[in-house]
Amino acid sequence: MRTEKRDETVDLDAYAPEVGADRVPAVAGGALLALAVVLTALNLRPAVTSVAPLLGEMRSDLGVSATWAGLLTTVPALCFAAAGLAAPWLSSRIGLGRTISAALVALTAGLALRVVDGPHLVIGATLIACAGIALVNVLIPVVIKGSFPARVGLMTGIYTAALQGGGALGSAVTPGLEEPLGGWRIALAAWAVVAFVALLAWMPASRRHGDTWAASTAPTGPRRSLLRNKLAWTVTLFFGCQAFMAYIVMGWLPEIFIDNGIGKTDAGLLVGLTSLIGVPIALVISPLAARKPSQSRWVVALGLLGMTGAVGLMLAPAAAPILWSVLIGLGMSAFSMALAIIALRARNAEDTAQLSGMAQGLGYLIAGTGPFLFGLLHDVTHGWTVPWLMFLAVYVVQIVAGAFAGRARYV
Repeated sequence: MRTEKRDETVDLDAYAPEVGADRVPAVAGGALLALAVVLTALNLRPAVTSVAPLLGEMRSDLGVSATWAGLLTTVPALCFAAAGLAAPWLSSRIGLGRTISAALVALTAGLALRVVDGPHLVIGATLIACAGIALVNVLIPVVIKGSFPARVGLMTGIYTAALQGGGALGSAVTPGLEEPLGGWRIALAAWAVVAFVALLAWMPASRRHGDTWAASTAPTGPRRSLLRNKLAWTVTLFFGCQAFMAYIVMGWLPEIFIDNGIGKTDAGLLVGLTSLIGVPIALVISPLAARKPSQSRWVVALGLLGMTGAVGLMLAPAAAPILWSVLIGLGMSAFSMALAIIALRARNAEDTAQLSGMAQGLGYLIAGTGPFLFGLLHDVTHGWTVPWLMFLAVYVVQIVAGAFAGRARYV
């Protein structure tokens, strides 16, 4: 095997079993753990996507401004950044399984509490819920690397498919719950029940695999920082750009459709479609791409499709909304590629935790500015063209960064 610097290109032999993989079985995971991962993933987007279709009713009922709405859609990404950076540290102190259990408790509590009072509690409880989501976002790739080391691509695909499916359900189902449940508050609070079910599945699964995770994430030498690693920064930029645009789509696309004459329920279904498209991509394309030394071509192809959808939404959003939603959804499927790349660019679970924390922590810090800037540009220009131009500029950066991040190298 030929290896140069740690962030330089390696040959195809680098895709042999990773260093330290002999410390865990080839198939350390099981059906219960896989089920717990899927149920957990289903809860990582509805906290965000369920809000967008009901944002108009929330603003009217709470008497808040568009700036408050922009803050509410920005809070998740900023919270993901802060809690994401803390995830590796917290996991090393109390254990991987306990950290994810605590995160699911925070998610359940936040979803239940954010609908019981006024606008300040909505923001505060959303912070709590999103802190839980952020911890899980960073640590599930570590679970997959440690418990399914021979099936990273497949399990990452299943995980991201469930995550995208949960996002689609949040957008598509929540508007339909508003009337039978008596308003937006109970419709949003219903997702706390789903989070509690995931917690019930996760706790016994984590107890069975605690020793395996402790072994796979144990330091093999002095802990190193990735802040001077060029590849780690490239992966972070790629992750941040795709998240930047994803949160704009989840936060503002319903408003754009409604503003162009599309009904509220149909707008929610269209945004749900953008997330649903990611399910087959995650289940089929991501595992295929993970088997190749480089994922760059896949990243570029998905990016170009997404850019086409963005151009359509900018020029004629009501002309072919289903087509634009499908193309935007294909572009957003870069998320599954980003998660796979995080695992594939690291040699073992320990390095995966470091890279996942950096890429998602700093990446979501980049993403947090997206919904706010998009809304600010809309308010300033009184239209959607300039915000979409910003969106397209960031898309170019994502495609370039993703092409470099997808090359066959290790951090």
